[in-house]
Amino acid sequence: MRRICVSLAVLVLSASSALAQAKAPLVEFEMMTWPEVKAALAAGKTTALVYTGGTEQRGPQNVNGGHTLMGKATVKAIALRLGNAIAMPVLPYTPNNASAALPGTIGLTPELLSALLERITEQTIATGFKNVVLMGDHGGGQPNVYAEVAKKLDDKYSSQGIHVYYCNDVYTTANGDFDRYLEANQMPVSSHAGIPDTSEMLYLDSTNTWVRRDLVATAVGTPVTRGGRGRGRAGDSTGTRSQAAPRDPGNGISGDARPSTAALGKKIFDMKVDYAVKQIQGFLKTQ
Repeated sequence: MRRICVSLAVLVLSASSALAQAKAPLVEFEMMTWPEVKAALAAGKTTALVYTGGTEQRGPQNVNGGHTLMGKATVKAIALRLGNAIAMPVLPYTPNNASAALPGTIGLTPELLSALLERITEQTIATGFKNVVLMGDHGGGQPNVYAEVAKKLDDKYSSQGIHVYYCNDVYTTANGDFDRYLEANQMPVSSHAGIPDTSEMLYLDSTNTWVRRDLVATAVGTPVTRGGRGRGRAGDSTGTRSQAAPRDPGNGISGDARPSTAALGKKIFDMKVDYAVKQIQGFLKTQ
């Protein structure tokens, strides 16, 4: 009898979970049909979120598609919180350079990213969206490319009541504030593949396939200081290396990922979503 009751309880929980998922609003463009997109636009979901991820080595412990995986989760959460937005497919490439020594990176040039963002934005506008927000999970190209494309297209379309914005708070501001939190709690900052990246991936990785958990305990690279920190290209850490830093171990990590936890990952993820929602709402209020 007890076994039957347990089985029934599992079935009830599974059914409830499936029902909850079925009722979740559709906010991912690539997972919608065209009639669903058309209905969403008619219902007022006229803000498109254009998010870039990236394909780059993330140290021995994290998969190369980390930026894109985090980006998909982040932009979906932002769209759900806004309530009037649709997340466009995340672009998996950003400015970067491939390396045979650390073979995990496939990158664009800033010029190519600019052209892609411009084309994607104008296609989004042609689809019927009235506001387009550009943002990304990778430092390469930010803020110059994103800001320049946003200004160029906003100047072009604003007279038609269509606006294009660059949301920098989701990445630059949130990561800067998270660095300050780490420093205040005596933890090392990172410019690449350190605590922020590894922790966020641990938090979001429900499949246990994004992070090689057995390698986190040894995931330490060259120390960096926050003052020179730049989340730039893979293998191109623009953070300032400590004067007493040891020789670069050549593992692709600029910083120290060893203290990473899912709890820290939740903190940085929530900060990114909160900061983005607030900034985007501010954009839309000025119209």
